[in-house]
Amino acid sequence: MSPDTLIVFGGALASLVCLFLILGGKPKQARGPLAKRARDIKARTINGGSKDSQENTNQTSVKRQEARSIVPGLDVIARRLLPRQAVLRQRLEKTGRSIGVGSYVALNVAVLLVVAGALLFLVRIPVVLSVAIGVVVGVGLPHFVVGRMVQGRLDKFAGLFPEAIDLMVRGLRSGLPVTESISVVGHELPDPVGTEFRKISDKVQFGRPLDEALWETAKRLDTPDFKFFVISLAVQRETGGNLAETLANLSDILRRRQMKLKIKAMSSEARASAYILGSLPFIMFGLIYLLNPGYETELFTDPRGRVMLIGGLTTMSMGIAVMRKMVRFEI
Repeated sequence: MSPDTLIVFGGALASLVCLFLILGGKPKQARGPLAKRARDIKARTINGGSKDSQENTNQTSVKRQEARSIVPGLDVIARRLLPRQAVLRQRLEKTGRSIGVGSYVALNVAVLLVVAGALLFLVRIPVVLSVAIGVVVGVGLPHFVVGRMVQGRLDKFAGLFPEAIDLMVRGLRSGLPVTESISVVGHELPDPVGTEFRKISDKVQFGRPLDEALWETAKRLDTPDFKFFVISLAVQRETGGNLAETLANLSDILRRRQMKLKIKAMSSEARASAYILGSLPFIMFGLIYLLNPGYETELFTDPRGRVMLIGGLTTMSMGIAVMRKMVRFEI
């Protein structure tokens, strides 16, 4: 095996190890119920607090993430040098995993080195082009992977959110307060809905106002469904009314919209076929006219051709209307 191949193989192995540590590795913690309880109290205490101490809370959260990172030095460097690192940190938090900014930067660098090394030593392309392609792939590939992770978690949240609202409605109708209903949702439903509702419940139990805890979660998730849920709770707290009925209507709306999206996805193949079949005659007519204009002039000059043209357009319009009706569903 040549030295160049060994270098590339070693870089690839290092990148895989780095990826495993970032996506699957967790820092070692003390075990046992007492240690778990201590960690929960510490996390809740840090998350709690008043509006006046919100900035200090955010700074403490950042430092806590840096301490848990597998590469804390890179986290400190990234916090000082990277522009808009708060946006990147918020995007990484949406994945639901403990991925620090330094770990993300380390993954970027690892992918860059592997791609650039493979192109330079194996494909034998120039150094500048290898580095340029490595930079593009090193920045773009982790960004794409994180985006897919975020979107997957948000899709899972949207799928479970109506069930969470239904559980809250049952709790409210049985006499539970709003905060207790949120706590029940947090303990009964799986991640990501259960995790987010548990965070809200913990913040409220340690003195944070419910509206503030809800809006923090809405800002972090950035989904219209949860924002509408928060607005519904806020309006009910200000004006009063039957909150259970309002949430039941919201759950019904969300389920109907999810059903429409599911039907649209399932009928996408039929719609694509309808578009192709409907547009193909016009495309072929235009291509034949460009290649041989005299071939189709009889359809316009001869009376029989005009009758055929009108008949063809009529039957095609009927076929397009039928296909359009077949691929449109009403719920």
